[in-house]
Amino acid sequence: MSKTYVLDTNVLLHDPEALFAFQENEVVIPFTVIEEIDNQKRRQDEVGRNARHVSERLDVLRRSGRLSDGITLPQGGKLRIELNHQEMTDCPVGWDGMKHDNRMIALARYLQKAQKGEVILLTKDLNLRIKADVVGVPAEDFNSDRVNYDRLYSGISELRVSHEKIDCFYREGTLKLEEDAGLFSHQFVILRNCAQASRSALARYYENSLWALVHGDSINWGIRALNKEQRFAQELLMDDRIKIVTLVGRAGTGKTLLALAVGLEKALEAKVYRRLLVTRPVIPMGDDLGYLPGTMEEKLRPWMQPIYDNLEFLFNTHQDPRESIQDLMDQGTLIMEALTYMRGRSIPRQFILCDEAQNLSPHMIKTLITRVGEGSKIVFTGDPEQIDHPYLDASSNGLTYLVEKLKGEEIAGHITLAKGERSNVAELGARLL
Repeated sequence: MSKTYVLDTNVLLHDPEALFAFQENEVVIPFTVIEEIDNQKRRQDEVGRNARHVSERLDVLRRSGRLSDGITLPQGGKLRIELNHQEMTDCPVGWDGMKHDNRMIALARYLQKAQKGEVILLTKDLNLRIKADVVGVPAEDFNSDRVNYDRLYSGISELRVSHEKIDCFYREGTLKLEEDAGLFSHQFVILRNCAQASRSALARYYENSLWALVHGDSINWGIRALNKEQRFAQELLMDDRIKIVTLVGRAGTGKTLLALAVGLEKALEAKVYRRLLVTRPVIPMGDDLGYLPGTMEEKLRPWMQPIYDNLEFLFNTHQDPRESIQDLMDQGTLIMEALTYMRGRSIPRQFILCDEAQNLSPHMIKTLITRVGEGSKIVFTGDPEQIDHPYLDASSNGLTYLVEKLKGEEIAGHITLAKGERSNVAELGARLL
């Protein structure tokens, strides 16, 4: 028997294509959702663009018939905009019938009584799911783009081999695998001796063989890898054949610093790329400060301050680090931009760093990655356990989605960094708090 899904506004603002994600089932959009989408359409960000996209989709669909009567979707199933039965009947005393959430629940309750089949309220709002459960309405998150974060691909594996094979690997710099080890291309491997676990070697897997690290011990802009995960990350960052790198890890594991150091080395010293472009989502942690005066650079400065902090650390041997950074920005060799300005661009021959990528939705990640032009490399860094976006979590954000989708691709690589190197205090806080 088919199901009926009642869609909340945040589902459509998260993914406008959710209209077509329910196969032969019925999709019901409360009229209050249309009103909320209309209130968001003038925003000049991803939410506003998604709101406009939903409106455009519905405008095309209404040519097939009256949306209030219901229409058949091209992929199967039905879509209907529900106008009536949003009064708060049979609900707990004190519930405000004018609130959007309560009207959603009222509609779902009416549909439960008025028709056969299961009715499910679909929302990314945790509190709305709790309220729906209280009054007996089944409620779920929109899970089409979720991954299992607890089992997220780490980019690292471990193999037990004989003493002779480890000796051969050190001697030849490569080791041909005789059987399928279930490894992905550009996955890193810790080789351990079957009899003596303390004897080990680090390798990268591709072309059905294990290869010794080439760049793991290199020094870039004064920065050297401090642990094996950082050596693996540096290997991916330095390899120009790898066009997409994802680095996941807690605060203080060195993700952003390593990426900036290699970006500066590649753009300023090796001249492989024309410039280093740094971007990050403009999403506040805590209360938003509101309107900021000044030029675009001055408005962006508070959001980019963590990048400036890392750059000043990298330029600490210069007499005036801030002046050196400003000189690079004036020359156009170093650029910092908000993600808002990336849509519609093509970015060739640049080293692109997207920091705090855990605050991006899968759709926003796709928007950015499709901007990458010929000869460019893009690096995504972030901590899925520190998300400031109201409707994303460790399993539904764009960074973890990208890691799972691209694992094993010939031009992509991933590493999860585990050990904090910022300071003992930072490592203790990240681990215990």
